[in-house]
Amino acid sequence: MPHSSHRSARPLPPGSVPPHRRLGSPPPPKAAGDAGAASRSHYLNNDEAADFLRLSPRTLEKQRVIGGGPRFRKFGRRVMYALADLQAWADARCFETTFDPAYLERHPGGARDDR
Repeated sequence: MPHSSHRSARPLPPGSVPPHRRLGSPPPPKAAGDAGAASRSHYLNNDEAADFLRLSPRTLEKQRVIGGGPRFRKFGRRVMYALADLQAWADARCFETTFDPAYLERHPGGARDDR
């Protein structure tokens, strides 16, 4: 029996990213019967925020302790991230090249001209 591929017949142009792999793509939709999903979508829990940023949930947990991660909120014991804060954090890490002055400020040792 021939094996059918699930991929579309039309390949993506080189260098493009499929829509489901783009940074900031929303998490998968909730079930249709979940009436509170629309009102809760303003905040994401740790796992949802990690999916949104394409990071490991453990990375966000570490960044809450050592710093450097996105702003978060605590509601009792629950940690939540606002979508706007996640997007702002990601936007602050946008660089043109590794020799971008803003990149070099954030990554000391990036310029190896001290030889």
